[in-house]
Amino acid sequence: MANVSDRFWLWGHDAGSHNEGWNIPGKSRITPVEAAFYLAIPNIVMVRYNKADLPPSVQYGVPFRPLRQVVWSIVGASGITARADREQAIELAQSLSNMTGVMMDDFFRSEGKEDGIGVLSLDELRHVRDLLSAAHRKLDLWVVLYDHQTRLPVRRHLELCDKVTFWTWKAEDLPRLEQNFALAEAVAPSCGKLLGCYMWDYGAKRPMPVNLMQKQCEQGLQWLQEGRIEGMIFLASCICDLGLETVEWTRQWVAQVGGRPL
Repeated sequence: MANVSDRFWLWGHDAGSHNEGWNIPGKSRITPVEAAFYLAIPNIVMVRYNKADLPPSVQYGVPFRPLRQVVWSIVGASGITARADREQAIELAQSLSNMTGVMMDDFFRSEGKEDGIGVLSLDELRHVRDLLSAAHRKLDLWVVLYDHQTRLPVRRHLELCDKVTFWTWKAEDLPRLEQNFALAEAVAPSCGKLLGCYMWDYGAKRPMPVNLMQKQCEQGLQWLQEGRIEGMIFLASCICDLGLETVEWTRQWVAQVGGRPL
């Protein structure tokens, strides 16, 4: 029987990725796999953060082998992507047997016509699906959808995706999580859903209040138990060694609920 923690994921970036630009105190050195071990989270979504970051090599993927599941980005933060990088990330699955999907981060633009609303056009997305179909085992196509994007013309792109991860960009909007998530369900009815949970208020560049972290975690756990979502993702690995109150609260919460059966 599966436990709650089997459905928990950690959003991974290279060590130090958020050391600048987000008003986060201190300099982080923790790696994604170290952070997953620290939080006792068995799955990682690994996402390229900077243009300077190289596409994953076989050697780079070695530390991820003990994890239960790994999803790797083919579109990185800020929509960073290139065809060769996408192909190399998909090829990584040949040496990483626990890799089960690929992620498209920051995929939708704030404006644009239907076919131009995504970083990849519909035809480019179909090509990605062809690459995934040609892989030696099934790989799911994941995508990020923010709360402020549910009314954009994103439906046709989402129809080509397997998993939608839903994120509330600003902590001040978490009181409307139920209503906003319902909009995501309406725009992507055929996709599996996962709830993204920020451990820092990136939208306002300030600490995530513990009471709001608790709200999104408890709401996500309820939806997980009801079968409304398939998992929860905690962001990000590169802030887990800074003594942040919300990170430490999350660690304790995972330990408290992770062993419960689903």
